[in-house]
Amino acid sequence: MKLGTIDITIFAIYILAILVLGLYASRFNSKTKKGYFLAGDKLPWWMIGGSIIAANISSHHLVGAMGVAYSRGFVAITLEWAAILLGFNALLWVFLPYYLRNGFYTIPEYLQVRYGNLTRAVYAILILFTYIFVEIGAVLFLGALSLYALFDIPILYSILSLAILTGIYTIIGGLRAVVWTEMVQLVVLVTGGIILTFATVKEAGGIQTVIDSAQNWKMIYPADDPDFPWTMYLGGLLCISVFYCATNQFIVQRILAAKNEWHGRMGVIFGNYLKFLVPLIITVPALVAPLFLPDLDKPDLLFATLVEKLLPTGLVGLVMAGLISAIMSHISGAINSCTTILTVDIYMEYFNKNASDSQAIRFGKKSGIVIIMLGIVSSILLISYSDKPVFLYLMNLYGLFTPGIATMFLMGVFWKRTTASGALVAGIITIPLSLLIEFLLPDMPFFNRTGIVFWTCMLACFVVSLLTKPKTDAELQGLIWNKESLKLPEKERSLYKGVRNPFYWWLLITIIVLYFYVRYF
Repeated sequence: MKLGTIDITIFAIYILAILVLGLYASRFNSKTKKGYFLAGDKLPWWMIGGSIIAANISSHHLVGAMGVAYSRGFVAITLEWAAILLGFNALLWVFLPYYLRNGFYTIPEYLQVRYGNLTRAVYAILILFTYIFVEIGAVLFLGALSLYALFDIPILYSILSLAILTGIYTIIGGLRAVVWTEMVQLVVLVTGGIILTFATVKEAGGIQTVIDSAQNWKMIYPADDPDFPWTMYLGGLLCISVFYCATNQFIVQRILAAKNEWHGRMGVIFGNYLKFLVPLIITVPALVAPLFLPDLDKPDLLFATLVEKLLPTGLVGLVMAGLISAIMSHISGAINSCTTILTVDIYMEYFNKNASDSQAIRFGKKSGIVIIMLGIVSSILLISYSDKPVFLYLMNLYGLFTPGIATMFLMGVFWKRTTASGALVAGIITIPLSLLIEFLLPDMPFFNRTGIVFWTCMLACFVVSLLTKPKTDAELQGLIWNKESLKLPEKERSLYKGVRNPFYWWLLITIIVLYFYVRYF
């Protein structure tokens, strides 16, 4: 497919505008760590929620999740909506107060205060592997795959271009540049998605085709389903969702930069509404596309195929700008999270405890360059992957890394008897145990495997903690979940009156999501 002059112009203007905006935002950074890594603790609720979803939704949704919905149906949306019921609830009602009241820069800092230095290092290592291979490498690959399918742009060229352009403003501008560009990218992403949804529904026969399709929507599949067994809710999906939404620097860094707790809570809830809407925009076209595209050999190419077949000149450029928005916002968030963890949790903890702000920022920028290079290498390795939709491959990778992380946080915040030794054991056995089960039982659905590893980690943490000495109650003050943690800060209570109360907005979106689960059980 050849881009028209209008498409090329729209595309070029958009890329240039994002680059300029990111560089402009960097001018407002102070020369402090807080200014560079946390945008000066000044983010309002609407920027927090918008940037969370802009960072979350990427090419593995527009390309990967759409491919899963095409091949497996409405059940694909459960991976997104479960986050509203599981992961974001854990963040909202359990972890958020600890993060903000302790003034943490990074999530591993909680682990250090709760357990000690070693658990902090284990988390940092596990999370960096996840970011490089999943958040950066796979997202670059999927975006490049679509550009190749549409315009015959070599995958390697696309990978390099996307990584370098995003890296420039991310490394220079820090979190402020990331969030500013993400807000623009979210608008472009949603606009492009809505355009493609309307075009697909129209081609399929109109809104009646969506109504007819809804008769067959199903969100809970049998236990022997190879990809979406209902048993995933017993451990695998619970584990991945809690990790991704509540203990993941990539997402939570925006909360850490909130003006106060009220803005943090409202930001998460606003993100829930977007988390409900955006997956619908992605899923609905995939559900009606089989009516006129019944036999796609590679479901991951559905997005590119719809753009090529349905959109006129001009709109192609806008929708592709939406795809690039998804890729760049996701990668920029992942790079920024990596540099924050490497700087605060590795460099300043083990190599230069007395680092000045300028030294910390300089190291963060240099480490960002290294992260981009590793992400490029990992994305190139994915070029040969084609067995099933890549989105499921990404969930599989999450399942390798996340059970130990989720265990360390959940056990640490809910059970005061949890010890550093127990948490360390859970973190250390995660990857070996996951690989062992995958080797011995290769046909087991990865959600079930992840669930088994998760509960094994929980049990191992429990047993080892009973055999080792815990911290005293005084040392755990303010770190264990209890009624006190739900109390609002005195100076913020006036913000929670009437329609400003986050609870009412949380209740509304929760009821809406639960309705869909009951309706399409």
